[in-house]
Amino acid sequence: MVVDGRVNQPGVTDGQIEDMLSAARRQSAVRATPTLNRMADGSLRIWLAAQKLDHPADVTLFVYDRRHSTPVARGENEGRRIDNFNVVRRFERVSSWTGAEASWTIPAGRFGADQGLAVLVQQDGQGPILGANKLEPL
Repeated sequence: MVVDGRVNQPGVTDGQIEDMLSAARRQSAVRATPTLNRMADGSLRIWLAAQKLDHPADVTLFVYDRRHSTPVARGENEGRRIDNFNVVRRFERVSSWTGAEASWTIPAGRFGADQGLAVLVQQDGQGPILGANKLEPL
Protein backbone atom coordinates (compact mmCIF):
# COMPACT_ATOMS: atom_id res chain seq x y z
CA MET A 1 0.00 0.00 0.00
CA VAL A 2 1.26 3.49 -0.88
CA VAL A 3 0.01 6.52 1.05
CA ASP A 4 0.39 10.04 -0.35
CA GLY A 5 3.21 8.84 -2.62
CA ARG A 6 5.54 8.96 0.38
CA VAL A 7 5.02 5.96 2.64
CA ASN A 8 4.70 2.38 1.50
CA GLN A 9 4.57 -1.08 3.00
CA PRO A 10 2.19 -4.01 3.02
CA GLY A 11 -0.77 -2.62 4.96
CA VAL A 12 -2.22 -5.80 6.34
CA THR A 13 -3.38 -4.64 9.76
CA ASP A 14 -5.33 -1.62 10.94
CA GLY A 15 -2.35 -0.59 13.07
CA GLN A 16 0.05 -0.64 10.09
CA ILE A 17 -2.36 1.38 7.99
CA GLU A 18 -2.86 3.96 10.78
CA ASP A 19 0.95 4.21 11.19
CA MET A 20 1.36 4.83 7.45
CA LEU A 21 -1.37 7.48 7.46
CA SER A 22 0.24 9.24 10.44
CA ALA A 23 3.69 9.16 8.81
CA ALA A 24 2.29 10.60 5.58
CA ARG A 25 0.53 13.40 7.50
CA ARG A 26 3.81 14.33 9.22
CA GLN A 27 5.66 14.44 5.90
CA SER A 28 2.91 16.30 4.00
CA ALA A 29 2.13 19.36 6.05
CA VAL A 30 0.93 21.42 3.05
CA ARG A 31 -2.67 20.81 2.01
CA ALA A 32 -4.32 22.92 -0.67
CA THR A 33 -7.85 21.69 -1.29
CA PRO A 34 -9.50 23.62 -4.12
CA THR A 35 -13.04 24.90 -3.70
CA LEU A 36 -15.20 24.09 -6.74
CA ASN A 37 -18.45 25.83 -7.63
CA ARG A 38 -20.67 25.48 -10.67
CA MET A 39 -21.82 28.99 -11.53
CA ALA A 40 -25.29 30.04 -12.77
CA ASP A 41 -24.04 30.15 -16.38
CA GLY A 42 -22.76 26.55 -16.06
CA SER A 43 -19.08 27.48 -15.84
CA LEU A 44 -16.78 26.07 -13.16
CA ARG A 45 -15.05 28.31 -10.63
CA ILE A 46 -11.90 26.95 -8.99
CA TRP A 47 -10.64 28.81 -5.91
CA LEU A 48 -7.53 28.25 -3.82
CA ALA A 49 -6.81 30.01 -0.54
CA ALA A 50 -3.36 31.46 0.03
CA GLN A 51 -0.83 28.83 1.08
CA LYS A 52 2.92 28.92 1.68
CA LEU A 53 4.48 26.67 -0.95
CA ASP A 54 8.11 25.61 -1.29
CA HIS A 55 7.59 25.00 -5.03
CA PRO A 56 4.95 26.10 -7.54
CA ALA A 57 2.08 23.72 -8.16
CA ASP A 58 0.07 22.74 -11.22
CA VAL A 59 -3.72 23.04 -11.12
CA THR A 60 -5.21 20.36 -13.38
CA LEU A 61 -8.85 19.82 -14.36
CA PHE A 62 -10.18 16.34 -15.15
CA VAL A 63 -13.53 15.88 -16.91
CA TYR A 64 -15.10 12.46 -16.46
CA ASP A 65 -18.22 10.45 -17.17
CA ARG A 66 -19.74 9.08 -13.96
CA ARG A 67 -20.79 5.92 -15.78
CA HIS A 68 -20.11 4.63 -19.24
CA SER A 69 -21.74 1.50 -20.59
CA THR A 70 -20.28 -0.25 -23.64
CA PRO A 71 -22.11 -3.03 -25.50
CA VAL A 72 -19.99 -6.09 -26.29
CA ALA A 73 -20.47 -6.98 -29.97
CA ARG A 74 -18.37 -10.16 -30.23
CA GLY A 75 -16.66 -12.88 -28.26
CA GLU A 76 -17.67 -14.81 -25.19
CA ASN A 77 -19.42 -11.77 -23.71
CA GLU A 78 -21.37 -10.90 -26.86
CA GLY A 79 -24.69 -9.26 -26.04
CA ARG A 80 -23.57 -8.11 -22.62
CA ARG A 81 -22.54 -4.64 -21.48
CA ILE A 82 -19.40 -3.51 -19.71
CA ASP A 83 -19.98 -0.74 -17.19
CA ASN A 84 -17.10 1.56 -16.29
CA PHE A 85 -17.26 4.31 -13.69
CA ASN A 86 -15.48 7.67 -13.44
CA VAL A 87 -14.09 7.43 -16.97
CA VAL A 88 -11.77 10.38 -17.60
CA ARG A 89 -12.59 11.91 -20.97
CA ARG A 90 -10.26 14.88 -20.90
CA PHE A 91 -7.78 16.65 -18.70
CA GLU A 92 -6.00 19.97 -18.97
CA ARG A 93 -3.53 21.99 -16.99
CA VAL A 94 -5.45 25.08 -15.88
CA SER A 95 -2.54 27.08 -14.48
CA SER A 96 0.58 27.17 -12.40
CA TRP A 97 -0.04 28.28 -8.82
CA THR A 98 2.54 29.97 -6.60
CA GLY A 99 0.53 29.91 -3.38
CA ALA A 100 -1.20 33.30 -3.60
CA GLU A 101 -4.99 33.30 -3.31
CA ALA A 102 -6.27 32.59 -6.82
CA SER A 103 -9.34 31.64 -8.81
CA TRP A 104 -9.96 30.47 -12.33
CA THR A 105 -13.15 30.15 -14.35
CA ILE A 106 -13.56 27.30 -16.83
CA PRO A 107 -16.25 28.00 -19.47
CA ALA A 108 -19.26 25.66 -19.50
CA GLY A 109 -18.51 24.67 -23.10
CA ARG A 110 -15.43 22.74 -21.97
CA PHE A 111 -17.48 20.04 -20.21
CA GLY A 112 -20.99 18.63 -20.24
CA ALA A 113 -23.61 19.26 -17.56
CA ASP A 114 -23.76 15.49 -16.99
CA GLN A 115 -20.00 15.10 -16.50
CA GLY A 116 -18.08 15.06 -13.24
CA LEU A 117 -15.20 17.45 -12.66
CA ALA A 118 -12.11 16.88 -10.55
CA VAL A 119 -9.25 19.26 -9.82
CA LEU A 120 -5.82 18.19 -8.60
CA VAL A 121 -3.23 20.54 -7.14
CA GLN A 122 0.17 18.93 -7.60
CA GLN A 123 3.67 20.18 -6.95
CA ASP A 124 5.20 20.94 -10.34
CA GLY A 125 7.38 18.32 -11.97
CA GLN A 126 4.89 15.58 -11.06
CA GLY A 127 5.55 16.03 -7.36
CA PRO A 128 3.23 15.21 -4.47
CA ILE A 129 -0.50 15.91 -4.67
CA LEU A 130 -1.21 18.88 -2.40
CA GLY A 131 -4.98 18.80 -2.72
CA ALA A 132 -7.91 17.51 -4.72
CA ASN A 133 -11.64 17.96 -4.97
CA LYS A 134 -14.47 16.83 -7.22
CA LEU A 135 -17.84 18.13 -8.29
CA GLU A 136 -20.40 15.56 -9.33
CA PRO A 137 -22.82 16.28 -12.19
CA LEU A 138 -26.15 17.86 -11.35
